Amino acid sequence: MTEHELIKGCIRQEPICQRMLFEKHAGKMMGVCLRYAQDNMEAEDMLQDAFIKIFQYITQFKFEGSFEGWVRRIVVNTAIRHLERKKMSFKEIDDHSPNNPQIDPQAFTHLGEDDLLKLISQLPEGYRMVFNLNVIEGYSHDEIADMLNIQAGTSRSQLVKARKMLQAQIVQLQKIAV
Repeated sequence: MTEHELIKGCIRQEPICQRMLFEKHAGKMMGVCLRYAQDNMEAEDMLQDAFIKIFQYITQFKFEGSFEGWVRRIVVNTAIRHLERKKMSFKEIDDHSPNNPQIDPQAFTHLGEDDLLKLISQLPEGYRMVFNLNVIEGYSHDEIADMLNIQAGTSRSQLVKARKMLQAQIVQLQKIAV
């Protein structure tokens, strides 16, 4: 069954098509949710809420552009709303250490994707949200500001601090590995 046929079946609310669509996209979208969530259970809640919205609004998909991109946008927005309900905060963390770590480019070659995702998941909520939206999803700071109801400058500073924190974590991992 083609993706077009699958979407049409979901518009007609055919359970088999809904299941197939879920199975086709759930794995990749769970990865998106895990980047925003604190744990697997929270990510599963986000994913479930997102697919409820996907099936609820699938009639609004105009068959223009990527369906996966449309699904991803709903998943990201659902994750954001989920975190807003938890009263996500944008913390200011004291990072005025005299010696900001310089990253050896080789450090990144030893980090696997899972290691990097684990480091990202350990960032404070605001840092993690902005990092994911900007670096991974590709949203601009103005778009992030609109999505999160913050100033674009706040988005920029959260990203800078998230990167510094990740660099420090990578340096720490380097020291442990040596």
